[in-house]
Amino acid sequence: MTTSTTKKQNIPPTRSHFRYFDTIDTRWADNDVYGHVNNVAYYSFFDTVVNRLLIDNGWLSLDGDGPIGLVVETRCQYYASVSYPAVLDIGLTILKLGTSSVVYQLAVFSEGSDEASAVGQFVHVYVDRLSHLPTPLPLSLREGLSHYLLEVE
Repeated sequence: MTTSTTKKQNIPPTRSHFRYFDTIDTRWADNDVYGHVNNVAYYSFFDTVVNRLLIDNGWLSLDGDGPIGLVVETRCQYYASVSYPAVLDIGLTILKLGTSSVVYQLAVFSEGSDEASAVGQFVHVYVDRLSHLPTPLPLSLREGLSHYLLEVE
């Protein structure tokens, strides 16, 4: 199933659409007055999972060395609410690897559910840490992230 098909039919993607998973525990503070996780928390979940993937694989150095990915675009579509307490699975796939950019698609899955509760997108543009000018993706990053690239059917 392609992203455009999912969007046109307003059907959430399933777990099989994603290439990487991590878990996030919701916190009491994530809930809002409506009794569900507030929309701002979803962006925090997505940012956390993207950065865990990058750090755990050595593609993001926290010591000030190498280029950094700046978030230049985000979006999220909600299909079902989730509430604290919950352990969520966050799925990640890469929609596009550009010269200096990466388009991540992420989804929130409740425990035991195959359909996403929310689907988001993050676009990173890689820049030099000092000048903040766009720079090509390092080869190791490009090769590593290519394993998470969505194969369009």
